[in-house]
Amino acid sequence: MPRIIGVDIPGNKRIEYSLRYLYGIGPAKALEILEKTKISRDLMARDLTPDQISLITKVLQNDLIVEGDLRRAVAADIRRLQQINCYRGIRHRRNLPVRGQRTKTNARTRKGKKITIGAIRDKTQRRLAAKA
Repeated sequence: MPRIIGVDIPGNKRIEYSLRYLYGIGPAKALEILEKTKISRDLMARDLTPDQISLITKVLQNDLIVEGDLRRAVAADIRRLQQINCYRGIRHRRNLPVRGQRTKTNARTRKGKKITIGAIRDKTQRRLAAKA
């Protein structure tokens, strides 16, 4: 299991898929990295030589922002939006969808489990209210 920038990538997969386990690298970036380093995309990750691993690491450190640095940058951007009290920042603060999705129905992933608000009366309270 090769280790790149502090992350163990799966060795039993092709390198183009294994690189995607790094935060901030998707399909296009993975192919771009392999193109720059001239590594075959059919190569299994466990078959990488130490020289190839160092080449990939060098490209990641020099050309891209990935893993911890990217996580910090995203968190700082969200914090900035919250500080300036813009609409997106308020949505982040309230844990609501940020990109214009509807919330009357759906949005359960972001909002969490449904919570009923309001007075719930049982049958005896209804009878007493009806008699009065």
